[in-house]
Amino acid sequence: MSNPIMSDQIRKVAAEPSLRVPRRVLFFGAILKFLMKAGVPLGPNRLVTIRGRKSGLPRTTPLAVIAVDGRRWVWSPWGESQWVRNLRAAGRATIAVRGQAEEVSATELDPTERVEYFRDILGALARSIPFGTQFIRMVDGVDLSDPVAAAKGRRVFELHTV
Repeated sequence: MSNPIMSDQIRKVAAEPSLRVPRRVLFFGAILKFLMKAGVPLGPNRLVTIRGRKSGLPRTTPLAVIAVDGRRWVWSPWGESQWVRNLRAAGRATIAVRGQAEEVSATELDPTERVEYFRDILGALARSIPFGTQFIRMVDGVDLSDPVAAAKGRRVFELHTV
């Protein structure tokens, strides 16, 4: 039997707005990429290389890899970014940190799973870190106190070792 509250949440997430990557993110992303290539450790951030869906060329971007209880995810605060489209098409990526590379496959979460991710995984993790929820709200523009709103328009992939 389906849960009417969860079904209502799914409908709300399905009506997703178009989100746009702020210029500051592109600017700081380039700096993060440079620092990470130089071997500077930056928390959960990793260099993720995904084959381009049109060119077939490898594209590398710094992403936070969220690891909880042996599982890993990446998420896009700005929805349908280029790396999201590429990862969806390729289904695979290479994660690199300090010279170590690992091949992974990626499974995109559906709307229900995204709500659960923001409520149970990212929300719980952020609340366990001092100022974690405030940091995500300020940097990513995501209010984790409302997982349904947080899931709207945002893409989440679970990563699996190949």
